[in-house]
Amino acid sequence: MNIVYRSDVGRICPGCQRPLAQCACKDARGKPARGKSERLRTGAVRVSRATQGRGGKVVSVITGLPLGDMELAALAAELKKRCGSGGTVRAGAIEIQGEHRDTLVAELVQRGYEARRSGG
Repeated sequence: MNIVYRSDVGRICPGCQRPLAQCACKDARGKPARGKSERLRTGAVRVSRATQGRGGKVVSVITGLPLGDMELAALAAELKKRCGSGGTVRAGAIEIQGEHRDTLVAELVQRGYEARRSGG
């Protein structure tokens, strides 16, 4: 079991188990190496289906992406092209028009995200 936080020193590097300020395994860019605990901290990406407030029309909603607004917009544009449909970024989530959960999960896994289907 890896320790990720200690009350006396704060965040702990998942690679070398030292405080982040004294990390010995920093890569060339000066950032601590990402271990399993760091990946889990960002959470899994969920791809769900929603119809509420859309007149019965279905949209696929992607939540949990650890990206900023500009990166979300760029990823949304690429996913819309991949699915051949419209969509938008709303409240930190990507909405793609239509039922495309399987396609979206496969594409996100290929890009390195821990994506899963959510809901029925």
